[in-house]
Amino acid sequence: MRFYLIGAGVIGKTHAEAIRKLRIEGVELCVADPNPSALAGFAELYPEARAFSSAEEMLAAPAADDDIVIVGTPPFTHCRLSRLALESGRHVLCEKPLVMNRAEAEELLAVAKAHDRLLGCCSVRFLGLPKMDEVKKLVQSGALGDIYKATFIYRGQRSRPGVEYQPESKWFLDRSKSGGGIVMDWGPYDFSVLNELLAPSSVEVAAAWTSKPQTQIDPTDTVYDVEGHVGAMLNYRLKDGKTVWVHYERASCTHGEAYHHVEIEGTLGAVRWSPYFESDEVVYTRDRNGEPESAITLAVNESEFGFMDHPVAFFYRKVKGETSQAVVNEQALFNFLCLQALYDCAETGKPQRIERGTRNVNVRI
Repeated sequence: MRFYLIGAGVIGKTHAEAIRKLRIEGVELCVADPNPSALAGFAELYPEARAFSSAEEMLAAPAADDDIVIVGTPPFTHCRLSRLALESGRHVLCEKPLVMNRAEAEELLAVAKAHDRLLGCCSVRFLGLPKMDEVKKLVQSGALGDIYKATFIYRGQRSRPGVEYQPESKWFLDRSKSGGGIVMDWGPYDFSVLNELLAPSSVEVAAAWTSKPQTQIDPTDTVYDVEGHVGAMLNYRLKDGKTVWVHYERASCTHGEAYHHVEIEGTLGAVRWSPYFESDEVVYTRDRNGEPESAITLAVNESEFGFMDHPVAFFYRKVKGETSQAVVNEQALFNFLCLQALYDCAETGKPQRIERGTRNVNVRI
């Protein structure tokens, strides 16, 4: 089996480490990067990898049916490189955000379908964790009753990519290179979690807003035109016809209070947890004799595969036809269109609806 990494930087090394953990006998690793120093640094850690100066050169050889290409470059390159890899006859796992806009997403899905290949996104990092499985079990068991509301709020006061986080990577701040701000940075994870748990047949962004809070250290030597704070009310229509209202908010910069609150509420109970780093506790609350009663489950991940390994592990299993939580093809498009619909609603002031059919995804306004 062959893995082809496009990008030899930090994320490329992360994916290479995940490939090692798979312990695939006879696996071949290739890497492409136009930066010689990046290739040299990669070779020190993974001397078994074949190095190339371009993706075109690396993918010129005939493809095998289970070849996997992993695109780990900035977002503005995702569409071109993913298309190149798909047209070479290989499955593609792309870093998040999948692409820059709706047109690119629809283009890549069409290419993947035309070549009978899988197109996946790395937005699945936080799926498959024990705490997610515990929440999913509560949701699917009926323990919460009829679910009517979900709250998904993450507010950070100073955690902007390109400023406080990875300040050397200024492309995060340029919408023409990143596709957007906090929506494109963390939204792929957020909607992977929400859509995995609620499994909607359609999502309507009923109202949305974006803002760019200012600080005294805002960079002035580069393009800085991305949002740092967003909010939306979304109506999730489930497969049984019922609806769930979702209160969504994300901030990488705000002058208000920093906090997070993620909870799903139903007529019989509620579940609260952190999908990310803050805690491994899952808090299930229900009524007992007229009073709320909470039970706390500590769901620690004891697997050797951490959240950064999940994209590669899940996608590999999917390619091999095994049970997997990989997000591919129509589901990858659907998840991305939720991000695009949030932007479109905020910019136009009009509700945006994304419907998922059995064979395609339609956007209806």
